[in-house]
Amino acid sequence: MAEEDKKRSLVFAVNGERFELPSVDPSITLLEFLRTQTRFKSVKLSCGEGGCGACVVLLSKYDPVHDKVEDHNVSSCLTLLCSINGCSITTSEGLGNSKSGFHPIHQRFTGFHASQCGFCTPGMCVSLFSTLVNAEKTNRSDPPTGFSKMTVSEAEKAIAGNLCRCTGYRPIADACKSFAADVDIEDLGFNSFWSKEENKEIKLNRLPLYNPSNEICTFPEFLKIENSSAMSLDSERYNWYFPGNIEELQNLLNVHDSNKWTEKKLVVGNTGTGYYKEIESYDRYIDLKYIPELSMIRMHETGIEIGAAVTISKAIEALKEENQRDFLTRGENVFRKISNHMEKIASGFIRNTASVGGNLVMAQRKHFPSDLATLLLAVDSTVEIMSGPRREKITLEEFLERPPLEINSVLLSINIPNWSSNRKPSQQENTMLLFESYRAAPRPLGNALPYLNAAFLAEVTPSNTSGRILVNHCRLAFGAYGTEHAIRATRAEQFLSGKTLNNEVLYKAVKLVRDSVVPEDGTVSPAYRSSLAVGYLFEFFSPFIDTRDKAIDGFLDESKPTSLVRAFKSAENQDQFHLNNIPTLLSSAKQDIEFSRENYPVGEPISKSGASLQASGEAIYVDDIPSPTNCLHGAFIYSTKPLVRVKSISLEPKQQLDGVVGVISSRDIPEAGENLGSRSMFGGELLFANDLTDSAGQRIALVVADSQKHANIAAKLAVVDYGLEDQEPPILSVEEAVRRSSFYEVPPFLYPKQVGDVSKGMAEADHKIISAKVINTLIFHYLNVCLYYGSSKLCVYIMDHLSWTLMPSFYYVQFKLDSQYYFYMETQTALAVPDEDNCMVVYSSCQCPEFAHSVIAKCLGIPEHNVRVITKRVGGGFGGKALKAIPVATACALAAHKLNRPVRMYLDRKTDMIMAGGRHPMRITYNVGFKSDGKITALELEILVDAGMSVDVSAILPKNILATLKKYDFGALSFDIKVCKTNNPSRSAMRAPGEVQGSYIAEAVIEHIASFLSLEVDSVRSRNLHTYNSLSLFYEQSAGEVLEYTLPSIWDNLAISSSFNQRTQTVKEFNRSNRWRKRGISRVPIVYQVTMRPTPGKVIILRDGSVAVEVGGMELGQGLWTKVKQMAAFALASIHCEGTENLLDKVRVIQGDTLSVIQGGFTAGSTTSEASCAAVKLCCDILVERLTPLKERLEQQMGPIKWEMLVFQGHTQAVNMAASTLYVPDLPSMQYINYGAAVSEAKVNLLTGETTILQVDMIYDCGQSLNPAVDLGQIEGAFVQGIGFFMLEEYLLNSDGLVISEGTWTYKIPSLDTIPKQFNVKIMNSGHHKNRVLSSKASGEPPLLLAVSVHSAARDAIKEARAQLLSWSGSVDKSSSIFNLDVPATMPVVKELCGLDNVECYLEWSLGKK
Repeated sequence: MAEEDKKRSLVFAVNGERFELPSVDPSITLLEFLRTQTRFKSVKLSCGEGGCGACVVLLSKYDPVHDKVEDHNVSSCLTLLCSINGCSITTSEGLGNSKSGFHPIHQRFTGFHASQCGFCTPGMCVSLFSTLVNAEKTNRSDPPTGFSKMTVSEAEKAIAGNLCRCTGYRPIADACKSFAADVDIEDLGFNSFWSKEENKEIKLNRLPLYNPSNEICTFPEFLKIENSSAMSLDSERYNWYFPGNIEELQNLLNVHDSNKWTEKKLVVGNTGTGYYKEIESYDRYIDLKYIPELSMIRMHETGIEIGAAVTISKAIEALKEENQRDFLTRGENVFRKISNHMEKIASGFIRNTASVGGNLVMAQRKHFPSDLATLLLAVDSTVEIMSGPRREKITLEEFLERPPLEINSVLLSINIPNWSSNRKPSQQENTMLLFESYRAAPRPLGNALPYLNAAFLAEVTPSNTSGRILVNHCRLAFGAYGTEHAIRATRAEQFLSGKTLNNEVLYKAVKLVRDSVVPEDGTVSPAYRSSLAVGYLFEFFSPFIDTRDKAIDGFLDESKPTSLVRAFKSAENQDQFHLNNIPTLLSSAKQDIEFSRENYPVGEPISKSGASLQASGEAIYVDDIPSPTNCLHGAFIYSTKPLVRVKSISLEPKQQLDGVVGVISSRDIPEAGENLGSRSMFGGELLFANDLTDSAGQRIALVVADSQKHANIAAKLAVVDYGLEDQEPPILSVEEAVRRSSFYEVPPFLYPKQVGDVSKGMAEADHKIISAKVINTLIFHYLNVCLYYGSSKLCVYIMDHLSWTLMPSFYYVQFKLDSQYYFYMETQTALAVPDEDNCMVVYSSCQCPEFAHSVIAKCLGIPEHNVRVITKRVGGGFGGKALKAIPVATACALAAHKLNRPVRMYLDRKTDMIMAGGRHPMRITYNVGFKSDGKITALELEILVDAGMSVDVSAILPKNILATLKKYDFGALSFDIKVCKTNNPSRSAMRAPGEVQGSYIAEAVIEHIASFLSLEVDSVRSRNLHTYNSLSLFYEQSAGEVLEYTLPSIWDNLAISSSFNQRTQTVKEFNRSNRWRKRGISRVPIVYQVTMRPTPGKVIILRDGSVAVEVGGMELGQGLWTKVKQMAAFALASIHCEGTENLLDKVRVIQGDTLSVIQGGFTAGSTTSEASCAAVKLCCDILVERLTPLKERLEQQMGPIKWEMLVFQGHTQAVNMAASTLYVPDLPSMQYINYGAAVSEAKVNLLTGETTILQVDMIYDCGQSLNPAVDLGQIEGAFVQGIGFFMLEEYLLNSDGLVISEGTWTYKIPSLDTIPKQFNVKIMNSGHHKNRVLSSKASGEPPLLLAVSVHSAARDAIKEARAQLLSWSGSVDKSSSIFNLDVPATMPVVKELCGLDNVECYLEWSLGKK
């Protein structure tokens, strides 16, 4: 290549290494390049949307003019490779590694137990590193030794956009905060560096030292030199253009016909592709970042002008620079509040590359629900656009209302006016400016689209005499509520202008706003979104109305006119002091760990095995395995309709030429094979649909191509021709399944037994709630309709005219529980490699490789000894990598078998979500009898479980549901549980399958009874806790000895440690004093039965004394390898040689291999770790028994001997140094019960429905924990996953049963800003479990059930809100306490129950209209 061409090549650095690419596909992303063309695999693909942070890297740019390096983290899955020309990339491997030494970030993540499955950890580390690097560039004072200039608040926000499904975030936050200059070391949680009783100085010295001056160089010198020589890119070669000015841009835009939208793409950050997925290709990419006019920020007296290519992060910085003084002008206050709101747009690693102009153009052209558009509309911003040679400046409002911007038109800049430059000179001197912005979203810190956003600006004049406020004029902007673009509520603006604020004026204004903010048809929760608009307007203006009422909750509550004016002036400049103590997301948390060193190193809270490798990105997952030569890639084509005939599948003609090798379907299964995708003991599931699909989302075929990208594109563009004729309607509900008698058989030995005599129990009851009274169901239906459409007044009317003698059956005695998606960070993946002699080696991310092994052999029609399935580690499972992983491995094996080439597959997030199935939905109906004191005498249940199109493991659901539902003494219990076969996606086991629903059902019954009797819920719970005798009746042999029943002591101790009774009174006082925020508190127990299963183990001692261990259980992030290592070291140490006290470092647990260790079964049910430990202990006992005679002989000859000598002699003297066994639990230890309890306190915002979890206190009985650090991580992580189920996660289907919650935009798992503010956990070491593995107990699933306490606390708060709503109507009816809170209790659900028109009801009440 000529020297001149080399200079114009794409050049960049990764971890200090130089890369020069002579040619590249301009559509390739940085992530794709890193993962397929470099050895750096720490950068993970998880969502592909910029919504999870697993792919985050540090991008560094050099400014040769100012000799300055800019560093910021970016989402590599959206960053196009050509856009990083001349830049440097740093991944987690670049920070440190096992060979050159781990970075303090890696060490602290390990020591704070902040990595479980580890798939998200490298991205977390880079996000933190980016914050550390930029904090060091500030002019803050030097921090203490070992710390950075970063603040605690910045540390938390550093990883606020990163998702983790395992840990529950608390240990991650602690690891990050440990670097902060202002951290209180005593606030940091449980870790491996110090014990809590040690003093502060010792703790500081134990932390891995962080020295900013020794930090790695993020931008290598060789790249600085090349940047200094004006690096450029050969545009024609790369189809990537860098116009240097507007004229060059115009020339590029005019090259082709402007109607050909797909020919050219304007690029700044490319973040829009995270929302609007692109599969089309472009002829040319035009990078706008290097046009000075588009990248400038100009600050002038009349405002700030921001170029359209300026990133959102840069815009935030500029707006903040305008208000660095101690006291702000009113215009600067507006800038500050806009910047604060902008920090809630997406996440930091998206804002760092997303442009202001790109966001607004998406809003204008594609109706993107933009926050920016609403903010800038409220402050009367203007924009400049260029269409061909013509340039014009128009208001943002005009811009949004125009037809979609044509491809040849470009947004050039945005001007935000400075409201300090008063546009009305005649204004009175005391005229003041109010500006506030609002957004209601599932995540407070962003990384979630809002249900509605709003921004209000008003110029008002206070009266020094009357205390009233005159609205001179105002601008009220609303957006993202299900409309084409942000709008102004002009009728309300006109009405308010010139009015003096009072409740009557505000009442009329909110009516006008409700009429203006009307979502379009098809918008989810339309009434809720309209109610948000009303609530925000009320929140904005109501503090400035002299209500003479203190109970206005967070709004200004001055009662005297002069005080009101002072408060008003304070409000205009609120938060104007630039304080260093910025509020943090989380409070200090306590972890009270009881552990024993009796069985050292078992019981020690050592760090998770491999955690440092996970942090640095060196841990190998299936998709990290280098592709073998000639490797192909697969992508599924799935059905979008249930019960239809597949006539044909065709690919777009272009795709035939774009790397596609073929399409694999059921017709390609060998003659001796079976169309089998997975199998359990209850039945199998097809690999591919035959002629007729069973459900939407069912696999139809597999596209095989030369890359994953080409395979995915071809699958998305595949055209499936369906035949709809002569087919009966699909079964899409459990009700329809019952009507058509469509059920799966539950084996009798799995169906639980009834308890007691229900008829007798019902006869003894003082009260009964019966589900059969139809009239009350109809009343409930009408009330539901009224609430949905926002008419609390009509609800009140109906309630006032009801005959409440029928009240027992009015409550929701029938309710539904919906599904939940696993959201493992690593999606389903496998690699199949053909081997000699018709063999197949498959690498699978699977919880049950043994089952995958068997299914692959049956599908291919070959003996099982020709198949080998290898699983090293799994990037999160939660049950979803059990049977649901098998079809992926099998499809790869089938394609590899047919094509005789390696085939691998890594499902994109959308496909994974559509096929995953998830948790079982169900419908529950019950009758219950009880005494006047709340003691239950009998419970009858009818439960319909939606199992979907195949049985999977659904037949275990009845057993599992009842196992946790029986946690209370119901007197007598009968049930009818039907497992329904429908044409919905097949459901599978998900963490605590059936158990979480069963526990919730029990709580729903308890809540109902308490509401009916007007008793405190906690008293009814306490009244129905089991005695040991009733426990033995309900759980029979699982109950164990009387000392093992620790729940009563847990229940009482938790009340004391959490100050439950005192806090209950505090909550009541808060609710009396606050109108628009209500708190609730709840204490909930769990009784969770688990089963030990046979588990294999294998231990070999090598010649140098090192030990290799293999078990049937897979490492999913639950710490199984760690516990197994500890057990091996403990058991082998019983030989009592010199050096055996340090055996832990000599033990390695190796990958699962189905031809090495067989009968591995499932890694599921919370007990695989302890069963694997039991198997390993048996192996070690065998080895110790073999070595003991040799040791005794050697000691007689030589005296005390070292472990290494004993092992060497064992090998020399032909002692068998390998042992394998199958642990089979005996009957007394096969089943046992776990106990725990939690107190949760939550706060509900009555205007938005937002629930904030203030505090959680938990006590959990771990028996004698095998590793308290691992168990603590499981407890916290399970609880937070339970929060997702109960409060956040909506896994929705369309009318055909196709999943429509298909990515991070629509499915919201918990994030750092949605977990408990304070999370206190005590692990109780009860030690009364001698029949089990060193007295240990399970921790993986049971704590998830305790998250229902958050749901119950929210319900408690909502009950207060409903009582208040009824009081405004003058009603004293008890009906307000009887309601059902859906699962999940999302913001729309909560707000609906608090009253969609509660603002209007309040204002009517305050005006005396009722």
